[in-house]
Amino acid sequence: MTMDSRPAEHRPCRSRISLRWLCVLIASALLHLLVINWSSGYLGLPAMHAPENPTVSVAILEAPPLPKPVIKAAVQPPKRHARPAPPRMAAPSAPSSAVASIEAATTDTQTGDVAGSDLAADAGPATPDAAALADDQAAVRYNIDLPPSADLKYDVQKIPRDGAPMYGSGTIRWHTDGSRYTVDGDFGVLFITALRFQSAGTLEDTGIVPELYSEKRFRKAETNTHFHRERNTISFSSSELTYPRTGGEQDRASIIWQLAGIGRGDSEKFVPGTSIKLFVAGTRNAETWQIMIIGQEEITIDGNTTRAWHVARAPRSGSYDQKLDIWLAPEQSWYPVRLRYTEPNGDYLDMSLTSLNVSPTP
Repeated sequence: MTMDSRPAEHRPCRSRISLRWLCVLIASALLHLLVINWSSGYLGLPAMHAPENPTVSVAILEAPPLPKPVIKAAVQPPKRHARPAPPRMAAPSAPSSAVASIEAATTDTQTGDVAGSDLAADAGPATPDAAALADDQAAVRYNIDLPPSADLKYDVQKIPRDGAPMYGSGTIRWHTDGSRYTVDGDFGVLFITALRFQSAGTLEDTGIVPELYSEKRFRKAETNTHFHRERNTISFSSSELTYPRTGGEQDRASIIWQLAGIGRGDSEKFVPGTSIKLFVAGTRNAETWQIMIIGQEEITIDGNTTRAWHVARAPRSGSYDQKLDIWLAPEQSWYPVRLRYTEPNGDYLDMSLTSLNVSPTP
């Protein structure tokens, strides 16, 4: 048996060492357990112990049903009819500034059309008044004597309220064989066709009876206005409006020649201060035109002075439509020797006859 040779005071107590290591191990284990429990979320405030075998009730919260929405039909505001604009011609390309001027001339009249497109402008009422006008037309009958076929050429001046004038030319070709008629026209400024139009139909006791009015504006699609004889309606390719056809209706090209026919066949109706009412269809709608007889005036045509009846169509109060002035010369078979279209903003387009070529009477 081996005995420790060291003195008794230098020999450590094995029991104390063992106890000390045991305490360290226990403390380390407890510390690790605390850290693990804390990180796992198990340490916290004491909780009430639930009774044994509790009865658990589950409540499901449901939102009350939402009321069904009430859908109301939106009231559509009345459509504002865009108005066509001035005459135009397809010709050689022009400078960009010229094109911009013509495009400005074709804007809606509510922002200021260029004058000269009354044939194309439409700002009439959406309510048909042809039926009401029929009674007036029945009470006032006109003797109609239309002028012979002719080609008319015009100098065109577009005079803006602000800015420099622009110049161009225009042509109207009036043709009749006694039973049918056609009116072909084109107007342009700065070598650009602003408007090309045609009216065609028959001739009857009431004068001109249009069947189709076509219009082609600068960089716009062609529009057609139909006067349906079989259905007695007036309809438009660019609008869903329809109007009754009662007789005596005109389009924006034929009305000038209808007035010339009244002047030739019933000149006594041309009394200053009186008016002639005609129902006129444009490209999107129609309305009654009141043509005021202003009086006779001396005007100069291609260097020659002549007397002409000045008549004018003034739009209704509050309308954005154009004013149309016409000069019909009795000494020249009542041909339109001058035309002027005035915009609400003061711009106007003036057309003066420079050449009249009358076809021989068959």
